[in-house]
Amino acid sequence: MKLKFNPQLDYQQDAIESTLAVFDGLSRDGEAYREKGIANILDLNPQKLLSNLQQVQERHFIEKAASLFADDDAYPFPNFSVEMETGTGKTYVYLRTIFELHKHLGLRKFVIVVPSVAIREGVLSSLVMMKEHFKGLYNNTPFNHYLYDSKDLSRVRQFATANTLQIMIINIQAFQRDAGDVEDYATLTPQALKKLSVIHREQDRMSGAKPIEFIQDVRPVLIIDEPQSVDNTAKAQRAINHLKPLFALRYSATHKNPYNLIYQLGPVKAYELKLVKQISVASIQSQQNINSTYIKLVKIGYEGKAKKPSATVTIFEDTANGTREKNVKLKQGLDLSDHTNRAGYQGYVVDEIYAEPGAEYVRFANNVILEPEQEQGGIQDEVLKEQIRQTVEEHFKKERNLLKRGLPVKVLSLFFIDKVANYRYYDDQGNRQNGKLAQWFEEAYQEIAEWPQFSQLPKRPVQQVHNGYFAEVKKKGKVVELKDTTGATASDAEVYELIMRDKERLLDDAEPLRFLFSHSALKEGWDNPNVFQICTLREFGTERERRQTLGRGLRLAVDANGDRVYDPQVNRLTVIASESFEEYAKQLQSEMEKDIGGGFKFGRVPAIAFAPLATTAPDALEPEPLGQEGSRQLWQALKAEGYLDAKGDITARFQPDDLHFQLQVPAAYQPLEHQIIDVLRSFMFAGRIKDARSRTSVTYNKRVELNPDFQALWAKISQKTRYAIAFDTQKLIELAGHKLQTMPPVQPVSLVVDHTQASLTQAGVGAERKIQTPKARYVTTHSELPDLLGALQEQTELTRATLLAIIKRGGRLDEFRNNPQGFITEAARYIHKALDELLVKDIRYIKLPGEHYRMEQFDELELETWLDRAYQVQHAKAGEHPQTPYDYIEYDSHIEHLTARALDGAENIRFFCKLPRWFTIPTPVGPYNPDWAVVLEEDSKVYLIRETKSTHDADKRRLEENLKIHCGEAHFKALGEVDYRVATSVAEVVSLPA
Repeated sequence: MKLKFNPQLDYQQDAIESTLAVFDGLSRDGEAYREKGIANILDLNPQKLLSNLQQVQERHFIEKAASLFADDDAYPFPNFSVEMETGTGKTYVYLRTIFELHKHLGLRKFVIVVPSVAIREGVLSSLVMMKEHFKGLYNNTPFNHYLYDSKDLSRVRQFATANTLQIMIINIQAFQRDAGDVEDYATLTPQALKKLSVIHREQDRMSGAKPIEFIQDVRPVLIIDEPQSVDNTAKAQRAINHLKPLFALRYSATHKNPYNLIYQLGPVKAYELKLVKQISVASIQSQQNINSTYIKLVKIGYEGKAKKPSATVTIFEDTANGTREKNVKLKQGLDLSDHTNRAGYQGYVVDEIYAEPGAEYVRFANNVILEPEQEQGGIQDEVLKEQIRQTVEEHFKKERNLLKRGLPVKVLSLFFIDKVANYRYYDDQGNRQNGKLAQWFEEAYQEIAEWPQFSQLPKRPVQQVHNGYFAEVKKKGKVVELKDTTGATASDAEVYELIMRDKERLLDDAEPLRFLFSHSALKEGWDNPNVFQICTLREFGTERERRQTLGRGLRLAVDANGDRVYDPQVNRLTVIASESFEEYAKQLQSEMEKDIGGGFKFGRVPAIAFAPLATTAPDALEPEPLGQEGSRQLWQALKAEGYLDAKGDITARFQPDDLHFQLQVPAAYQPLEHQIIDVLRSFMFAGRIKDARSRTSVTYNKRVELNPDFQALWAKISQKTRYAIAFDTQKLIELAGHKLQTMPPVQPVSLVVDHTQASLTQAGVGAERKIQTPKARYVTTHSELPDLLGALQEQTELTRATLLAIIKRGGRLDEFRNNPQGFITEAARYIHKALDELLVKDIRYIKLPGEHYRMEQFDELELETWLDRAYQVQHAKAGEHPQTPYDYIEYDSHIEHLTARALDGAENIRFFCKLPRWFTIPTPVGPYNPDWAVVLEEDSKVYLIRETKSTHDADKRRLEENLKIHCGEAHFKALGEVDYRVATSVAEVVSLPA
């Protein structure tokens, strides 16, 4: 099967034409024939180039460049950048741009500089696949392409002297080591000359010239593929300069320094236009297996300047609220059992911490060895099994759906693994053996293939449908060793070559291989349009790994004829991840912001965001775009009105869903009001994660302490108290036993699978819809049962006899057998609920002589609040004695928001405040923080404490709320000088006591 290439795609044409437009009208004066070859000639008039560049940028709504060269520019020649999202045909665009520049400008010498073996092999593979396509498009234009090879320098001479189109592909590593380091080669000793890179050494076969001189002499056009990885150091930039190019074109999805951007197809636009696959996430989340002795090696290495390595593990510890994770820093000889109150950690004494990069581990005295991210006693293997099962199931579903629609599209699934040996290894006799991942895969495949809904799919032998691409080392005899590699070694080069050769074969339905396993070889430079499932069977590592992994499968699918399929129902890439959708989306969004760079943030409105808006001038016949300058003026107006902050983030003042909202803009922009609102809306995302940009500091007005009404109120409520309680044991047994009978079922530890369709907009990565309802699978987690009564005694401090009576009355021991620690946690919680009810029922409070809350505490903490959950005080600042302590009042409900607005500036309110969180009343169910303190003046002054709730119906409130309210009543009754009540409206907040 051969891939076909569509030359009519509008967005690719736009990218190519934008490049050509930059060089429009430039002269081709000059002599092409040089001493060492035939050179590119083009008069790069700086003023004309800048004018052309700005016109292109204005047309494509890209921030216009002020000059052709920046003040800190590392290059004396012009650079132009094209941004294209992964999977949209970046390589095709720049290869075709080469042919267009040759056709229109007569340029014939091009050097493609790449950062890695993977990308080099990808470019070479693309040129091979596209050769006939380009010949057909360009009337059989003769051209040669080749890799730079220091062992075959004849091609360098050919590149320079040929009169036809020449394309050389070269790794930056091949010429950067000593590029530009030597001013006078005649001063070097023979030994020093031998240490130079071949490209910088004089060659007898080249008439005593250096290979680099042949390249320099012909003034090549540079195509820099992934420049953020090519010239990201001063040494690499010096090497690029040493090629003496005519100009450079830079292509990437993630420019770090976008020199003179001329075309931009970012991830959001590509996603919205459906130029790449849509993304869904099948999330496999595991509950904590609190029934085991759990240890996970979180990190290992050297901290700061330390000479001894250290490590951190996560273990379990039992608390009053159940079993919780706890991090412990390891050092030689440390005994984990000394750092937890939980049994089972005896023998885990640190014997060795080995921190050699790539081979780290911790060994304990009981011979348990943990490597980074590895765990003992968890259910990691169960998670991996479920990820494999879900990948196979999604694969079969995709095949079934395509079959039903009559679309001949082969489905591929890609697994990334942490260790090659977990998938495959060779025994001492050289026989290939399956690791645990391959075994689990084959089990899942054979089971799911027999499901009735997949009976119409072709039957394929399981051994033929999966394979891995790994670096191999052949030893003596038959022994072969598979290696874990980084993706950049010599061994990896062979793997890249193999997978690149197989790229089209993998798309052929006659080839049974459908499931690909890789360790590192497919991280970059390789993708396949028919990868529909990507499963990562390890922890995500680098901060850009989610986006990098996605890139292997974003390209739109192709059918059996090699034609691209544009149906959105077909083009969905499913990521099978061992984290929640929310966590995956959050991290992916963060990675994309780092990749895009330049201060880009989702939800942040750029100054030229309004440039495409169409407006009709009084004397114009047709609407014209507002343009970049008009957009900047509008942006400044929106900032002045408070809709945007200084960075371009939307503020709480922009409330388009409010029925009374009206956008305030200068008269010239009022006809565009609805379009402006739509643009701003596109940057708003209801589910986005709050961050520091939407927070504000809260200022304390110290003059409030001079308010005599505040002083009087504080004297009445600042007294501290303690409570006294008593209860009947038999009542406790009856109540606690009843609560155990009626508590929700304690399920076995489970894995939950949740499949969510993602959305990608200017506002961020979010959830569009659920593809399927969540489903759970229970797993076995323990072989022994703990001491139930002993564990409950530790958490409740009740006697074993009382606890035994409660457990018998509860009758739920089967659930204890299925999930012992889970049952202990829930049983303890519900016994505490019974205790709380009994303790609170007859509670009484006693004043603590001489103990008061200090007024100074109002000013001790630096406070911040979320802007969208805070009311800004408008009127209460006026006067000699402020009405309230702070300039913002944080609220948690609608009634609290209404209360803050109503009290602010009301003439009959002498003082009010939302009581700070540190003002708490001790109760058996935890600290209680009442809502409001108010000094009301009608006929006389009244001192009020109010708890605002949505209802007076106690049955509609949480039990804990009711218990705390009951305690609040008892506390303030003991103080005797204020009126405490629950209020459900503003009127009730300020109502006088009966």
